[in-house]
Formats: sequence, structure tokens, C-alpha cells
Amino acid sequence: MAGCGAPTVGLGDKQQAGYYNPGRKSVKLFLAQANQPWGDTLSAESKTFDHAARQAGDAIQGQLGLEHGFDSEAVRHATDRSDKEINEDPRPLPSCNRCHHLIHHSSASPIVNPTIQSIHQMIGESPYSYNHIYHVLDAADFPLSFVPQLQRRLDLTPQRSHNRRAKTRVFHQGRRAEISFIITRSDLLAPQKAQVDTLMPYLVQVLRDALGPSGEDVRLGNVRCVSAKRGWWTTQVKDEIWNRGGGGWMVGKVNVGKSNLFESVFPKAGHERNLTANSGSDGKLKATRNRNIAEPQSWLDDAEEGSLLPSSQPLQQFPSMPTVSHFPGTTSSPIRVPFGNGKGELIDLPGLSRGSLEDHVLEHHRPDLVMRQRVKPEQQVIKPGQSLLISGLIRITPTTPDVTILAYPFLPLASHVTSTDKATAISIQAQPSGVPTIAKSGVGPRLASAGVFRLRWDVTKQRAGPLTAAAAVGLSTKVLPFVVFSTDILVEGCGWVELVAQVRKRDVESEKSGSTFPGVEIWSPNGDYIAERRPMNGWLLGRPKAVTARTRPRRSMKGAKKAMKLGNRKLSN
Repeated sequence: MAGCGAPTVGLGDKQQAGYYNPGRKSVKLFLAQANQPWGDTLSAESKTFDHAARQAGDAIQGQLGLEHGFDSEAVRHATDRSDKEINEDPRPLPSCNRCHHLIHHSSASPIVNPTIQSIHQMIGESPYSYNHIYHVLDAADFPLSFVPQLQRRLDLTPQRSHNRRAKTRVFHQGRRAEISFIITRSDLLAPQKAQVDTLMPYLVQVLRDALGPSGEDVRLGNVRCVSAKRGWWTTQVKDEIWNRGGGGWMVGKVNVGKSNLFESVFPKAGHERNLTANSGSDGKLKATRNRNIAEPQSWLDDAEEGSLLPSSQPLQQFPSMPTVSHFPGTTSSPIRVPFGNGKGELIDLPGLSRGSLEDHVLEHHRPDLVMRQRVKPEQQVIKPGQSLLISGLIRITPTTPDVTILAYPFLPLASHVTSTDKATAISIQAQPSGVPTIAKSGVGPRLASAGVFRLRWDVTKQRAGPLTAAAAVGLSTKVLPFVVFSTDILVEGCGWVELVAQVRKRDVESEKSGSTFPGVEIWSPNGDYIAERRPMNGWLLGRPKAVTARTRPRRSMKGAKKAMKLGNRKLSN
């Protein structure tokens, strides 16, 4: 099985997943060693040690623990293990042609994304009575990567409500499946882990908004915000996967970081020993209930014909992990990796469709749509009569006159403020310009309005600075003559744009109807890929530090005393 999960194919399209070119060097080497025991394929270093150990005297062999002399065959047989023990073949498994191009050339043929019905069928074929769904969300455009109605469409156990007497265990066709939310790539939100931790109440509230009316009645104590790149909270998630056992399923849209998270949270060899060492002086693990896990032979057998769930990998201490790349749709088929000698397994599922914004972008600019590291935006001032143009693909135009809007694009794309007439001509490709653009030719006529978005969240307390700070002036926002409104505009799969506007309080009506809030109209391809959320105030979390004004430096006094003495001597003479 390839690193993308596709089964091995010998004939057919050379670009499809799972095809191995027999002319590649790594494939030739693997096939040449396929019929040899791995103990016979010694490296040059092993052969050197073999030769040196034979030539050594009895004293040196005794120090090496070879009191009875060195026998390479005995050493090899000592390293062989029975079939009941873990298979640990050190020979690297070559990657298929598609994975090779993904890793080394960042290009590959696209695959067909699965539907939510096929994901439901895969989970329904699970050999475990207890299953746990990890709904992986991307922090870059959170919560646009949220899959609505996932609990109902996958027949999952309902979320725990505030009613402590509510039923929390529901079995469907002899299986029980729960859900947890994991927000990945949290290092894109703030530069420090402590700052991301302070955002947890905000992230939970945004997730409640995405859940709809039912979000206010659930506890949402199953939300984790992790970073596989920095290692933030991955150990806690790994411990939870180990303690739960059974089947763990990574579900989410494409390019949200499932495969990268898989490698960070998979319980590898020695994890049980680490838990024992950290559990206390008695060396006992926390009590884990029996999950009625199926017998090992039921999931080690080959998959049935016509099944969407392939067979599991052999049990290894350090198994091969899924291929990781920024290309959407890297995983083409479920990848099952067991752990804990049959305690459970973690399954990486192919991602659901996330939109087709890359179809409107030039092919060599498509990797630029992915935010790989945290963006430090520059403050863009949009005055009346101006618009913000983002790489010639998205245009943000204020609709409220006499209001200046500050924009902070947390996007991996170039942004430019210009007049509205010029921005409109550039976006519809009516005139050439020196402004960088990544849109394909012919995309301009397909630009449509995604709607008018109002800056309707009050952030005066956060934005007023020392006026409302308790350690400074400490004024109440009620006595201030102005109000600061804000919102976050989301671009699917890319990031977000923070918009802030300050208006006079007397211009704001007491009932705060929608027309009184400052608004912007956003234009995008076909009017899609745009949404909004309550503001996160990301600019305040990682803004550049203010440089304090320094006084004129002191004049250097080096040699001043010697010059003074020399001057006194001249006066005395």
C-alpha cells in the first residue's frame, strides 16, 4: 500500500495513485531485496563490525559480551523474531509515482474526493465496537472547514448537553461512535502557545455559531487546539487516543492537516512505557474500560471484495506514516495503522471537497493559496473611494461613505489599496496593470458579489488602548465619544482579513439596526469562497512592538580626560 493509501497497481495510468515505476532506483532496490531475509542485507558499517569482531582477541570479545566467540549467524538468528512478535523490517518501502511527485515536485494528478455517504460507509465497516471520530478543522479559515450536520449524517452519539441526566451512550447497529473537534495549525493564530490558549473561549464560541441553534445547548468540552509543527497539545491528544483504543477516524476536508496531525498524535512504540512512568509511583495506568475490541485476526485479514475499507497494515513499532504535502487531496484511500498490539488503530481518511478556488488561479501560483506559516500583515488604510485588491482575485469595497476602514489581511497573497475604479478594472481584467495578480485569464467576467458584510461586533474595549486599560486611564466605553466595530472576512482555504472601523457614537442609532454598522461589499469568483465570523483581534496578538523614542545619545568621553590634561599643560606653559 502506498503512502497515500492507494492499493498497488501494476498496469494502467502511470499518473494514478498506487502505480510504481519498475525503472525507478528505489523500486529496483526494494525488489532486489524482497526475496532476502533482512538480516542478510547488511550495511557497510555492519560488515566492517563483523570483520573487526572476528579479528579481535578473546579479551576484546569478552568486553563486547562475546565470551564464546563471535558468530554472525548466531547474532542474526538472535535478532529474528517469531510471527507472533511485531514485524520490524528496516528496509524502506518505496513510494508510488504519485507520492514521489508530491514530495519532490509538488505536483500530482487530482483524485476524486469522497462524499459524506462514502465516509459513513467506511466507518460502518469498522471491526471495532467503539469508534471515535476526530473532526479535524483548519485554523487558517476556521470555521469554514467545519462539516455541517456531521453528527447526524454519520449516526454519531449526540453531543453532551447541559442536562447532566441526558443519555450519553448511543449504539447504532452494534457500534458506538463519538466525536471530538481538533483545530490544527494553531501556530497560524498567534506566535506563542500561551496566546493560543487564551483564544480557546473565542474558538469554542465560534464553533457554537457554526453549529447553529443547537450549539447553545451543548457543552463542547471535546475541543482541542493543536499544532503539529510546534508540538502544542499533541501529547495530550496522543494520550487520549491511546486510552480510548478502538477505532480512531480522522475526518475533515482536504488540506486541513489530517495527515500531518496523524504523524504527531499516533501512539508509537514505547508510548505505554511513557504513560506508566508518568502515572505515579505505583506504576499503574489509569483504568481504561473494555471497549469490546474485535479479535485481532478479524482486522488483519484481507478486506472483503467491494469494501471501501482496505486491510490494515501489519503491526509495527514504527510504521510508515501517510504522505504529507500541501497539495489538496494527498490521501486517496483510507490508511489504517494499528497500535498497542491490537489495542486499536488510527485511520486517516481522504478529505472531503473544500471548494474549487484553485481552479481560478494560475497553476504555478496554486501552492501560494496555502498559508504555511503565520502571516504578519501590514495595516492597510481603505479611505472613501478606495478598495482593497487581493492578488487580482478578491476585491473589498467599503459601502459606507465618510468612514475609513483598517484592513489586516492574514493571507499568503499580496494585497494592494487603490481607487475603486482602478480596482474594478483590474479585477475584471479590463486593463493591464503592474499590480501582481494570480487569476487565470478569463476569470474577470466571472467575478460576482459575495454580499455586503457589516462590521457589527463592538471591539472598543480592546481597541481603545490606554483609555480603557485598567492600569492606565481606565475609562468605561460608555463615556467614550466613539465606537470601534470589527469583523473577520474568511477566504476559504487561505486565511482571513480583519476589518476595523471607528465611527462617532452619535451616528450610531440606539437600536443598532444593520444599516448603521459600517459595511463592505466583497467580490470573488462566482461570488463564492467568502464568509465572516466574529473578530479574533489577531492584529493585537502579534502586532509589531512599538519602538520607543530614544533621546540623543551621550557624547563619547573616550580620551576626553587626556585631552583636558594636554590642554592644561599648554595653558601652564
